[in-house]
Amino acid sequence: MTRTPNQGASADGTGGPARRETSADGRTPARDTSRDLTGGPAGPARRNPGADPDREPSRNAGASLRFGYGTNGLADLRLDDALALLADLGYDGVGLTLDHMHLDPLAPDLAARTRRVAHRLDALGLGVTVETGARYVLDPRRKHGPSLLDADPDDRARRAGLLVQAVRVAADLGAHAVHCFSGVVPDGTDEDTAWKRLAETLTPVLDAATAAGIPLAVEPEPGHLLATLADFHHLRRTLGDPEPLGLTLDIGHCQCLEPLPPADCVRDAAPWLRHVQIEDMRRGVHEHLPFGDGEIDFPPVLAALAATGYQGLTVVELPRHSHAGPHFAARSLPFLRRAAASAAPHGDPSATPEGSRTP
Repeated sequence: MTRTPNQGASADGTGGPARRETSADGRTPARDTSRDLTGGPAGPARRNPGADPDREPSRNAGASLRFGYGTNGLADLRLDDALALLADLGYDGVGLTLDHMHLDPLAPDLAARTRRVAHRLDALGLGVTVETGARYVLDPRRKHGPSLLDADPDDRARRAGLLVQAVRVAADLGAHAVHCFSGVVPDGTDEDTAWKRLAETLTPVLDAATAAGIPLAVEPEPGHLLATLADFHHLRRTLGDPEPLGLTLDIGHCQCLEPLPPADCVRDAAPWLRHVQIEDMRRGVHEHLPFGDGEIDFPPVLAALAATGYQGLTVVELPRHSHAGPHFAARSLPFLRRAAASAAPHGDPSATPEGSRTP
């Protein structure tokens, strides 16, 4: 069943009194949902506890931005617990990576498990985007394998199938986008062939995205075939600028690799922006860092992002800090709120989008 963002949970008998239910990942022991709300809105959403200004919704922090945190940075937590943590901290949403520990896209009863997660998100007041960067979800021996660029057409079809499945999950969750990336060019493959494979393999995924009304947000990833904003535009033109094709902009990747400063990247990307990931990073080094450990000046970036009118989630992306995920989730949101609150006012020309300079 397709649901729109913020729509109530579908009526399947789960909206009644609190009861015992399995958790959202379908694996953990049953628990009392009068506390965790897995089975539906049995009580008030766990939002805005206390009067601490750092725990107020991020949109009250002087910006229109909505902040989330990626579950790939909370891999040691059960999905129920990760979502409760983010709601308690005051996040607006979650970047949900489909993986074996969090809504496994290959395990049985995916539709039923997705419904439970949808109820959980609704009860907690969390928005969601679906991310597909799980390292070993398809192949336990090859990181991010198989990819959209593999020589074997059956392998490419497996990756495309995962993305089509992700689109269906996103529609059932009311997600605002599905994220994906191209993959690394295989050894022995020339770039022209790789681009052809990418365009052909994404076509059924884009068809599914069109049917579901869910944008497919491709991420430029350092080291991949599609590594830069210029590469995204190459793909867009190759495919004939299909309506569901959008962009995931990772702010750290802009600092790492793009010729323009991150705030300028935001302004250039605005017409195609469907999903945003954020973390700190240093020039020329692809290492996702906690805020303050890199080189990015965040207030101008957030001012530029707010000025574009972007309505999706801006999701903290710290997958290699999952061992201390709750700590970094608690630190990241106050940092982003302070940066948003200190961003340039609306009338500052530096915060005004100038439109894309990319043909």
